[in-house]
Amino acid sequence: MSDVTTQTQPITLTEGALKQLQRIRDEQNIPQDHGLRVGVKGGGCSGFSYILGFDVAKDNDAEYDIGGMKVLMQKSHTIYLLGMEIDWLEGLNNRGFSFNNPNAEDTCGCGTSFSA
Repeated sequence: MSDVTTQTQPITLTEGALKQLQRIRDEQNIPQDHGLRVGVKGGGCSGFSYILGFDVAKDNDAEYDIGGMKVLMQKSHTIYLLGMEIDWLEGLNNRGFSFNNPNAEDTCGCGTSFSA
């Protein structure tokens, strides 16, 4: 694990997403040494699905400070996530995190699965 926080932000967290993530952190009493893990995994209806949750840093992680939130990302996932925006939607039909990924060639209706 590296103690160095990389300055270049590969993703963006909107103000709404940051507020919701902080609310989740507070409500679930997530320890301060945990960062927000953002990543991808195989599966989902389009080939990949997103990982979003609090976790401790691992050896192959890059660490970023995005809007005051410590964000952890496996270095190998950056190619799939570079330029992505995570937002929080709260509307009549949608409520939850949305992933706006410019690297996704195809997405599914649920908005949490994509192909690259």
